[in-house]
Amino acid sequence: MVFEGLSEKLQNVIKKIKGAGRVTEKDVKSMMREVKLALLEADVNFKVVKSFIDKVSERAVGQDVLESLTPGQQVIKIVHEELISLMGSKTENISFSSAPPSVYMMAGLQGSGKTTTAAKLANYLKKRGKKPMLAACDLYRPAAVKQLQVLGKQLEIPVFEMGTGANPVDVAKKAVENAKKLDRDVVIIDTAGRLHIDEELMQELVTLKNSVKPNEILLVVDSMTGQDAVNVASKFNESLGIDGIILTKLDGDTRGGAALSTKAVTGKPIKFTGTGEKLDDFEPFHPDRMASRILGMGDVLSLIEKAQTAFDEKKALELEKKLRTQQFTLDDFLDQLQQLKNMGPINQFIGMMPGMNAKMLKDVSVDDKQMVYLEAIIKSMTKKERLNPSIINASRRRRIADGSGTSIQQVNSLLKQFESMKKMMKMLSSPGKLKGMRGPGGFKLPF
Repeated sequence: MVFEGLSEKLQNVIKKIKGAGRVTEKDVKSMMREVKLALLEADVNFKVVKSFIDKVSERAVGQDVLESLTPGQQVIKIVHEELISLMGSKTENISFSSAPPSVYMMAGLQGSGKTTTAAKLANYLKKRGKKPMLAACDLYRPAAVKQLQVLGKQLEIPVFEMGTGANPVDVAKKAVENAKKLDRDVVIIDTAGRLHIDEELMQELVTLKNSVKPNEILLVVDSMTGQDAVNVASKFNESLGIDGIILTKLDGDTRGGAALSTKAVTGKPIKFTGTGEKLDDFEPFHPDRMASRILGMGDVLSLIEKAQTAFDEKKALELEKKLRTQQFTLDDFLDQLQQLKNMGPINQFIGMMPGMNAKMLKDVSVDDKQMVYLEAIIKSMTKKERLNPSIINASRRRRIADGSGTSIQQVNSLLKQFESMKKMMKMLSSPGKLKGMRGPGGFKLPF
């Protein structure tokens, strides 16, 4: 998960100073040294790190902090505020044209996930009442047009294309004309990428920009490329003039420095993030929520938004009752896993809970293949075993493994996962744990 390493290091630094009754200038310098190392290790641009440390240090050694009643917490508050500022201060939405269609031009290097991101953006806008059209202007990469057509068909969004022999500028202009005729109010142009930045690529993009005059040029950046992402963003911004950044692969095992650096280096906001492989794994970027997650303060708003779309409220209330009466069974476990799977990777939303980290559920994984095995194992148990897993001894485990076509190790693993989730849910269902985690309309998280 993005920022996991950075988050862990910063949280360790914060723990040392959090409860400090008195903080000296020497303490602040020591903390800043550790924060600096953590940021550099996360691949944050060194100039960005220097500026960040200078700003925090200057504010943290002020009289109002050193003489306050909770100086440790004051320093953390400053780090939090400066992290938000570094990533853009506020959520930046895309702008729409007063005379439709609104045109968005996607730019980026080959392999950044540009074509998939174009489809994800179209899907995101469609769900919000827009009528998007995709334009296939990447005419160099083999099968790029086909890929866009397949994605468009999946989403039931029209794709305008003129074959691989056409001129990208002509395709873009005709796509906009076609959108007007078909009453489509958004056109998303998938442009060609290159394996590296070159003048030919830039000139083609500049010509395309001048021809269709897009509302916004959105640069798609692979967050796993570290410092290269910053260099790419800078070059595109200088040559093309971008309006916003979309960070892809934020679910990967990445150090996250690109996300913290691109805004500071280009001055252009991160508008969206790609958080997984599914076409729904796409969301607006909230600097304040991300800063809170990095510092272990959680992101309750995003968690509630995800839960509201993934969970059945009636089932949530039933589960709450079961947890209170200690009746959480393996049938409930399977049902919860299926609903959790709809929310995305578990480590992603565990990081949204205040004071928690992804390591809490390291024994629980919910991928498609494993779901098949989990279901088979649970359905091979007797009703009595599902209600009371503690009776499942060695001979029962062997019978369950044989009946489900799995191994004893897989049965043991499932029971271990069950206990991990039961423990977490019991903790979260205790009084006070869900304070403030109630969504609009009284919807409550199903834990």
